[in-house]
Amino acid sequence: MKSEDTPFEGGPMDGRVLPVLLGITGHPPKTYRIPVPDPHGGPPTVLVYRRVPRKQGTRVGLSQRWKYEYAPEGQQSRRLNWPWSKPDTTPHGKPHDPDE
Repeated sequence: MKSEDTPFEGGPMDGRVLPVLLGITGHPPKTYRIPVPDPHGGPPTVLVYRRVPRKQGTRVGLSQRWKYEYAPEGQQSRRLNWPWSKPDTTPHGKPHDPDE
């Protein structure tokens, strides 16, 4: 497996660079979760970082470079947007039947 040294910005990991495993496409994961154990034996705190593009300098490369930014609100729930899972069952473009 390949890894890439990826910088972290914001939060407790600010300024650190960690080797992050790359996926099949050659990109690091979209979110990076770091469990931090509680010193008092409680449940661990999870730090969440989101992948964002790194600013390119004057040199243009073929590969996209990434960095992680701290997400203090944590990981947002993500829901697939399948057409059949919409709460509104009325197709767009068809008006409701007034006789109903």
